[in-house]
Amino acid sequence: MTHFSANSPHARDIASVLHPQTNARKHLDVGPTIMTHADGVYINDDAGNSFLDAGAGLWCASLGYANERLAKVAYEAMKTLGYYQIFRHASHGPAIDLSEKLLSIAPVPMSKVLLQCSGSEANDTAIKLVWYHWQAQGKPEKRKIISRSGSYHGSTCATISLTAKPDYHSGFGLPFDGFLYTDCPNFYRFGLPGETEKEFSQRLADKLEQTILEEGPETVAAFWADPVQGGAGALPPPAGYFEKVQAVLRKYDVLFVADEVICGFGRTGTMWGCETYGIEPDLISCAKALSAAMQPISAVLINDRIFQSLLLQSDRYGAFIHGYTYAGHPVCAAVALETLKIYEEMQLIDQVKSVEPVFLKEIGALCDHPMVGNFTGCGLIGGIEIVKDKESRTDWPASVGLGGRLDAAARRNGLILRIVGNRIAFSPPLIITAEEIRELARRLRKTLDEVHADVKAL
Repeated sequence: MTHFSANSPHARDIASVLHPQTNARKHLDVGPTIMTHADGVYINDDAGNSFLDAGAGLWCASLGYANERLAKVAYEAMKTLGYYQIFRHASHGPAIDLSEKLLSIAPVPMSKVLLQCSGSEANDTAIKLVWYHWQAQGKPEKRKIISRSGSYHGSTCATISLTAKPDYHSGFGLPFDGFLYTDCPNFYRFGLPGETEKEFSQRLADKLEQTILEEGPETVAAFWADPVQGGAGALPPPAGYFEKVQAVLRKYDVLFVADEVICGFGRTGTMWGCETYGIEPDLISCAKALSAAMQPISAVLINDRIFQSLLLQSDRYGAFIHGYTYAGHPVCAAVALETLKIYEEMQLIDQVKSVEPVFLKEIGALCDHPMVGNFTGCGLIGGIEIVKDKESRTDWPASVGLGGRLDAAARRNGLILRIVGNRIAFSPPLIITAEEIRELARRLRKTLDEVHADVKAL
């Protein structure tokens, strides 16, 4: 067991804080890493270590970890109107301005914006809206929702059911009934010998159609997908995938909900992942880079078809009985609106496109490493597949503890990685420079070399 002085932040943390996504028993022994300050794409701990963050925190620190301009906006907003709700016809300027801005930049025509507090809340709310819509249309039996194996869509009871990762369900008695999972579109792992990407995409679309028919199209409400599949390790779709999937959804009148929580606001090289891959959704959830992670805020963008159903339900039931205390918080909304202004001023999309070739080249060059089987990416998001054997594409056994080894070695080399199963996912802050990308790749190669030297004899 690691020993900390009684009044140190580490000891106080162990005594008081329960950490998400953390082994509670192990934490009692190893304690926390206490982060203290940041500069651009680098974050520093209380031991004096500096780390280049390849994941922008939880995919979200698009402008890095400190921003004086946003701090001043938050301060002024808090002085002017530190809080007010948007329930029961109440409103305020920041909520109105932000909603108008989001509608003006939406990838497809949208009618209304429902402001929420987190990506999980946005997706959870979208689930309720899907069910509300079909109830309004006299089809209450359309309740089943399909997502993709390996997907992550949130941590509420409903969104974790939407999340198709069994380890996220263990011990909770989840998922709820009515949440279905179709194939993960990982061509490298699941493509058949001699199959092209487009043929693979068609096979997955056919499987989706088969699932809808087996369940009964009259019972299937919606299909959920993030344009680049974050939970599967920052996995871009294979060629033609969303075109073929959307054809199936239209055929059986199944709603498409685009989870843009990770991909929205420049991550894929366009403002929205929907634009990158030709997706025309009925609902869009967004968060994270909406405020550059500086304030907790999210939004659901709702098309007119869904809004007309909301009007019908208001005629039947009166008020739309849904809401969170801090939804549309004026300080959060003001910071988000200013974040979008910063993106415009810095010409965010041009910035991402200018470094995209360097990102794809430098990370892609790691495919010559004996531990790297494949790399796929777009914009400033992507992932590499870690393998034991390139030819057979076999994985390292769980007993090796490869993820832990990679994480520890990366931190020794001043690098924070996001490791998802057998993939290393990349989503660095969108302000990263070409030289910083090269430094990221250099530190990663050193990390891979060190881990490979440790495990190749096992």
